[in-house]
Amino acid sequence: MSATATFAVPTVHGPRDVTVSYARVGRGAPLVLLHGIGHHRQAWDPVVDILATEREVIAVDLPGFGASPGLPGGLDYDLPTTNAVLGSLFRTLDLDRPHVAGNSLGGLLALELGREKLVRSVTALSPAGFWTQAERRYAFTVLLAMRGVAQRLPLPLVERLSRSAAGRTALTSTIYGRPGRRSPDAVVAETLALAGATGFGPTLRAGTTVQFTDDLPGLPVTVAWGTQDRILVRRQGVRAKTIIPHARLVRLPGCGHVPMNDDPALVARVILDGSR
Repeated sequence: MSATATFAVPTVHGPRDVTVSYARVGRGAPLVLLHGIGHHRQAWDPVVDILATEREVIAVDLPGFGASPGLPGGLDYDLPTTNAVLGSLFRTLDLDRPHVAGNSLGGLLALELGREKLVRSVTALSPAGFWTQAERRYAFTVLLAMRGVAQRLPLPLVERLSRSAAGRTALTSTIYGRPGRRSPDAVVAETLALAGATGFGPTLRAGTTVQFTDDLPGLPVTVAWGTQDRILVRRQGVRAKTIIPHARLVRLPGCGHVPMNDDPALVARVILDGSR
């Protein structure tokens, strides 16, 4: 069920009200899902029904993405602010240290929440923050190009391309290893989400100096990487394992940067195993 929550976030300028859109389904231990930059919570749709058989799943639209409005003036799209927003959301929804899984930007946010001891376990799918500066510049160049294409393509053309596997490949092969499997409606919706994300630019700018360098002792951590990731290359997973030595490092054969649609059963199993 889709819903919104409005809550005060403490800032150096005093409390500011933030509104976040989310969907909540299932029963069991709570599991929060965080999407990547330019995406929306529907990125998780291929795995939600599987996860909801064993978890209470809360899929979140980050501020400035999907159905969530942007942050109020004066708030930055940086990691401390997003940590504060998500921590306030957890309190508003009565989530006491939920499990969290994230993809790309969401994976980095999940790890940050783990560093702040706000969550019970972390599953990070191709998380940002383990790049070299050259790899970060390459990823940001690709993301900006994707955003530019999404903003320039007329909606009728996007809808027409989405109706064929070749068209869906043209639109989404950068993020999916098996783009033909994505549904036409989902491809249209995520293209519109990328084009309209008010948080995209400021989030990308805030990421230029981001590097995740902390171990997370005592916290169950899973890092999973698609073998066909074309945005954050999979050697970054080995780097993550070096920084977080006790983390479970999982290979996702045939999966791209957003693996949930490429192999829903495998990704769901990785998340469930990592959130015991």
